[in-house]
Amino acid sequence: MITIYHNPDCSKSRGACALLTTEYNTTNEPVEIIEYLRHPLMVEQLKALSAMLGRPVRDMLRDTEAAYQSLGLDNAQLSDDQLCEAIAAHPVLMQRPIVVRNGRAVIGRPPENVKALFE
Repeated sequence: MITIYHNPDCSKSRGACALLTTEYNTTNEPVEIIEYLRHPLMVEQLKALSAMLGRPVRDMLRDTEAAYQSLGLDNAQLSDDQLCEAIAAHPVLMQRPIVVRNGRAVIGRPPENVKALFE
């Protein structure tokens, strides 16, 4: 099962979905698309995504969003739990798309990053 945390309004997210369905998923594995703005992830799910990415939670944040500044998320002293709570409460803060396959995940910025899950 391939899971993509997707924002249909984002060109990078749409591009990753297109590459996934036209080029990378040659064995036609089932794909679950989760529109995370409609169905926000919980803190534990965000922690699990961070572990699958092998990157700090901070890397999952979109620092260009207004909420990033208004919530003071540029504070390096914030814990992963605090950052996950912010993303859970304000899903627009999450990088997009995030694609998960076989216990590994990548941020699809650029969309070609998704290819790493199939190598």
